Amino acid sequence: MHSHLHTSYNANCEEIMTALDECHAKGFLHKVIGSCNDIKRDVNKCLSAERYQRAKRNRDDARSNRRRVEDIWAKERELSQGPAVANVATEANTSAAKQ
Repeated sequence: MHSHLHTSYNANCEEIMTALDECHAKGFLHKVIGSCNDIKRDVNKCLSAERYQRAKRNRDDARSNRRRVEDIWAKERELSQGPAVANVATEANTSAAKQ
């Protein structure tokens, strides 16, 4: 089972999904004997690749946002505590984030 097929997230898989819909429209017996299985596997591969790319893009965006936020926090610490204390706190956060 998979989620809704025809969404904007899956635009690159549209052609394969349409082929699967056409195969399923041929009738119940056609599906039962496994005539649509190869197309179904192709749809699953395509959806998996799309999901992987979307997750990678989201992960990269989250990392860049986290770096930006940590830079802002370091500047705020520097303004409130002085540069020496802010550098120690930044190094501690960086080493904790790498683990």
